[in-house]
Amino acid sequence: MKLKFGVVIFPGSNCDHDTYHVLKHILNQETVYLWHKDVDLQGCDAIVLPGGFSYGDYIRTGAVAKLSPIMNSVIDFADRGGIVMGICNGFQILTESGLLPGALIKNQNLKFVCKDVYIKAVNRDSLWSKSLEKDTLLTPIAHGEGNYFTDAETLAELEKNDQVIFKYASSKGEISDVYNPNGSVSNIAGIMNKSGNVFGMMPHPERSSDEALRKLDGVQIFNSLISNFIK
Repeated sequence: MKLKFGVVIFPGSNCDHDTYHVLKHILNQETVYLWHKDVDLQGCDAIVLPGGFSYGDYIRTGAVAKLSPIMNSVIDFADRGGIVMGICNGFQILTESGLLPGALIKNQNLKFVCKDVYIKAVNRDSLWSKSLEKDTLLTPIAHGEGNYFTDAETLAELEKNDQVIFKYASSKGEISDVYNPNGSVSNIAGIMNKSGNVFGMMPHPERSSDEALRKLDGVQIFNSLISNFIK
């Protein structure tokens, strides 16, 4: 299936070209850049908020980006059932915008963490996980504020509604605090909204989607979305 993806560029984005490359040149999808000051989503089927340090991460990560003109269009698009994916800083922007519950706070060790980690799909019935070739994926992380936090009541709702898609795990899929790189509550690495059309994750699937990198697990997430999208 061919989809039209829009990759939003904020001042400070640094994974926009990586994401565009994977979608356009590896997965052969129609892909366009969307500037943060624009309001036209150009008829895209899916919007991706990429990783980076939007607006220098001043105040709080994603707090300034949520005020960008394009976010009004993205929020309206999501409210109408449009597919929106946020990666790393994009995940932070989704929580700041209210499109996803919770918040991303400073890593438990108060240090920037950059390394490969394993994540396990704990919900195999979402757009992003339904067609994965395996449950456990190797994906890079690079963040200083990737510690997902929410209150106990919201966490219970997320678990009850199967909104948690990925959790940090071992290479064999064991979920334990030992494999939690940032202190995220319940080892959460990625969640979706109740409607299942908005998804955010801290790991970078676009950084494990190219043969040149010898890492291909991440491309499965994009492939799953493309395979299960219904126009």
